[in-house]
Amino acid sequence: MISKFLNATTLVFLAIVALVVFWIGSGMFGREPETPPQRAERALPSVAASASQASEVTTELTLYGDVEPTQIATVRARVEGVVEEVVSQGTVVAAGDVLARLSTDDRQARAARAQAQLTTAEQAAANARQLFERGVGPETNVQTTMAELEAARAELRAIELEIANTQVVAPIAGVVNRVIADLGAYVSPGGEVLEIVDNDPLLAVITVQQGDIARVRSGMPARVSFIGGDTRDGRVSFVSPIAEAATRTFRVEVEVANPDESLPSGISAEVVIPIETVSAHYISPALARLDTEGLMGVYVVDDADRIQFAPMEIVNADAGGIWITGIEDGARLVTISQGGLQPGEVVAVRETPAEYLRGEAGLDASAPVDAASSGGNGDEEAR
Repeated sequence: MISKFLNATTLVFLAIVALVVFWIGSGMFGREPETPPQRAERALPSVAASASQASEVTTELTLYGDVEPTQIATVRARVEGVVEEVVSQGTVVAAGDVLARLSTDDRQARAARAQAQLTTAEQAAANARQLFERGVGPETNVQTTMAELEAARAELRAIELEIANTQVVAPIAGVVNRVIADLGAYVSPGGEVLEIVDNDPLLAVITVQQGDIARVRSGMPARVSFIGGDTRDGRVSFVSPIAEAATRTFRVEVEVANPDESLPSGISAEVVIPIETVSAHYISPALARLDTEGLMGVYVVDDADRIQFAPMEIVNADAGGIWITGIEDGARLVTISQGGLQPGEVVAVRETPAEYLRGEAGLDASAPVDAASSGGNGDEEAR
């Protein structure tokens, strides 16, 4: 029965199948297993950094305010009368100068009558005293005539003072800013005649916030820049002992000498008050970063070439950069980087190119440069 199926054709087919199986098996077992390709080692991020040297810098409080005169005096008439003379607007006057004259009217006649009454009273008092000394006159008569004499003297002094007050004099030195009562105008006692403005010295008035007022004291030097470009030195002359209720700010006055009164009051001014001197680093604002907590700082490289985030505080600024504290003197400040950096990340560090520090920062190539003062973009691709 078996021999019936084992014919020549079947045997040939089985031989072919066996040969194929053997060939495939020999190929699998004769070849060593393939190993997966190894992942290429990740290149370290490249950054440029330079040692930042600290310098002494003075922290300043910069505020804006208005310029006020030292004093504004409204000159008033002490007696009534018609304005017969008055100085013109813009006249420079000294304290005690006559600014205007009022009509005397009947005051001269009243003065003459008072003088005559005084003479009569003096004679009557002298006669009464002589009679009393001779024993023929009562003492009460002496007392009466003496009282009348004092009354006559008071009357004469009063009219003489009234005549003197027809001259309106300057209570302060300054410039006549406004003539209120013109020639021919009638003024009553207390009526306004003119206004004097004293612009020497000037007062630059600023308002200081609660957080800064403890650092401002009377006598501190200040620098005042007026609209128009004029800058002068001054000093803090007044610090309000109480805050404004509405704004919680303090009024501070800075006195500026103005002997020739070339500067007017009423203009705006920038006031810079030096506060203290600290050790700080000068860097480009482009190097500032924010961490995950919103703190502002810069990236530095430690001794193990790891990135560290250093929180900073800005103490001063100018058109070219900012002065900061928060990093050590000589710290390697990252100036150029590729993409984002993470604290603790190991990087490949190279020195910041000189042309980057000088050329891109717009500095003179012959001048010494603080490596942290680069004005370039901190995320610029390293070249």
